[in-house]
Amino acid sequence: MADSNIPDIIYTKVDEAPELASASLLPVIRSFASAAGVTIGTKDISLAGRIIATFPEALTEAQRQSDDLAELGELVKTPQANVIKLPNISASVPQLVAAVKELQAQGYALPDYPEEPATDEEKAVRAKYDAIKGSAVNPVLREGNSDRRAAIAVKKFAQANPHRMGEWTSASKTRVAAMDGGDFFSNEVSATLDKAATAKIVLETASGETVLKDGIKYPAGTVVDATFMSAAKLDAFLLDEIAKTKEEGTLFSLHMKATMMKVSDPIIFGHAVKAFLKPVFDKYGAELKAAGVNPNSGLGDLLARVADKPEIKAEIDAVMAAQPPMYMVNSDKGITNLHVPSDVIIDASMPALIRAGGKGWGPDGKEHDTNCVIPDNCYAPVYDATIEFFKANGKLNPATAGTVQNIGLMAQKAEEYGSHPTTFEIPEAGTVKMILDDGTVLHSQGVEAGDIWRSSSARKAPIEDWVNLAIDRQAATGYRAIFWLDAARAHDAQLIEQVKPILEARGVADKFEIMAPREATIASLETITKGENTIAITGNVLRDYLTDLFPILELATSAKMLSIVKLMNGGGLFETGAGGSAPKHVQQLVEENHLRWDSLGEFCALGESFKFLADAKGNEKARVLGEAVDVATQGILDNDRSPSRKVGEPDNRDSHYWFARYWAEALAAQTSDADLAAHFAPVASALAEKEADILAELAAVQGKPVDLGGYYHSDPERTAAVMRPSASLNAIIG
Repeated sequence: MADSNIPDIIYTKVDEAPELASASLLPVIRSFASAAGVTIGTKDISLAGRIIATFPEALTEAQRQSDDLAELGELVKTPQANVIKLPNISASVPQLVAAVKELQAQGYALPDYPEEPATDEEKAVRAKYDAIKGSAVNPVLREGNSDRRAAIAVKKFAQANPHRMGEWTSASKTRVAAMDGGDFFSNEVSATLDKAATAKIVLETASGETVLKDGIKYPAGTVVDATFMSAAKLDAFLLDEIAKTKEEGTLFSLHMKATMMKVSDPIIFGHAVKAFLKPVFDKYGAELKAAGVNPNSGLGDLLARVADKPEIKAEIDAVMAAQPPMYMVNSDKGITNLHVPSDVIIDASMPALIRAGGKGWGPDGKEHDTNCVIPDNCYAPVYDATIEFFKANGKLNPATAGTVQNIGLMAQKAEEYGSHPTTFEIPEAGTVKMILDDGTVLHSQGVEAGDIWRSSSARKAPIEDWVNLAIDRQAATGYRAIFWLDAARAHDAQLIEQVKPILEARGVADKFEIMAPREATIASLETITKGENTIAITGNVLRDYLTDLFPILELATSAKMLSIVKLMNGGGLFETGAGGSAPKHVQQLVEENHLRWDSLGEFCALGESFKFLADAKGNEKARVLGEAVDVATQGILDNDRSPSRKVGEPDNRDSHYWFARYWAEALAAQTSDADLAAHFAPVASALAEKEADILAELAAVQGKPVDLGGYYHSDPERTAAVMRPSASLNAIIG
């Protein structure tokens, strides 16, 4: 039975640039939606909001807020769900600590994040915080599989207005480096359960048995994996690649996802910090530990902790000078690849480097060829194949390139992104076993101290839904369709056993190919180079990586992607493209009052959400709104109304004015609903008549610093004042 108290559409409150943009855009959406009787609600899934909701016992009544993420997690399991999800922070430990400190400064009596919990109380606090960091949001909300693609209008615009691509030559020294064994790929084992089971994970050592995790419930048909990365082989690999980088005269870079892979990847990142500064750790290991240094938190945290220790600082400077130059996050400010684990996110950093012709920024502020270190071979071959393809064939031409769409398996915490509760840094050499409740040892692997062991799974119902979604998408487009599955990888081999029978039962096996990621990458690049289109049908991580890689090559950005999640119980989740939450955009706004965030992804999601609402609730006025959003989005593209990067030129707020105007004009001009046409005709006229005043008011505020009252937890009134500076526009919109 439907709950009449649930708003028609839920818009998520998030972080950084998307949330700043919401302060300007959401009032427009609410105003327009109300004319069709559509209610818009919000739920706070921001990092600060999630921290506040986790510790009600530490806060005053006025400071407390509901656990909106948990509420949304229940909503997405119902047919009523219609959620527009903006990008949120997947917090690394430094980000989490910074957010806590900011909230404490604002009067929230939150406990500190315990870096090394000693007491039971500290361990309990640490467990609560650890549940917030990394990809805490997406696994809760993604109760369906992913359909991501460039909207037709966006693709046409990109072809008509091709972005600049860096030149590729066969002489480029840029390459991808991955381990030749001992990684997650080579150690993976996998099995499909023929019946429902409860499992435990135990570590057997010479000193006894430790239960690492108990009570893990799997339904029948679940694919359950286990694998580990050898710490010793990882260290040897990193030291070897640092030496090779210096010999080759390129930049050293590490590309991980320490946000989504919040347990395993920060550990790997820490190994790289220790390898790069090995002489420092060898000489001052005890002092560094006493100072609270955790290499997993990065070089930036290390430097802050030894700021009062000149002899260690001098040793760091000497070692850095002797090592190869590093790929920089910000060469002007001296922020390196290894400063903060969340600064270099592989699915954004690698496409940007590839788009630039294989060039990364060095400490000298110039572009150089780069050694791209991606230790694990599960997905490194995708980037390796892409780089080698462009070395051989030259850069992609966005004016003629076709497109790669994606159907991604991600429902119910599928695959690696669901592995956080079952990932462990092994404390002592021994054997890790996964044991089922009937005593069956499902997996058994010998490990050494420091190895990173993890288990992930994919359930039968999401797998079947994913395959059927791919079949429907291929039927709708006729495009070449490829399952990116490697028969030589244990997990993928299990998936292939489930995929093939479904394709055969539906009589479409001849319309699909199955290829390992390296071969699928080459096939897809060959296809789009010819101006043709393809569908990549992938697992969860590749869904994430490819829906940045190909859009950045095709469109220059992944933020403009149409991202639809057809929830398995009938609802809809509309994600506003990829592209992250853009902290650099916030820095520019604070310094110059210019926000270059492009809300095109939100526009695309909004149109789909309205049309979904029309189908779900029979509200034809909502359909008219959605179709008019599409017209307005086309107007933004056709008239080049997207934000400029430079202060003094039109920014995000200008684009929202034009979006509101084109939306109102489309609604006034349509003939499907006379009431809406009559309602919006005067709105459209007023927006046109006040154009000069509105644009002048928006331009007048640029160039000066602004105070939002906080970074992670900004003041709503100050933020609204900054993001809605046009009195003329506000008077029309309300």
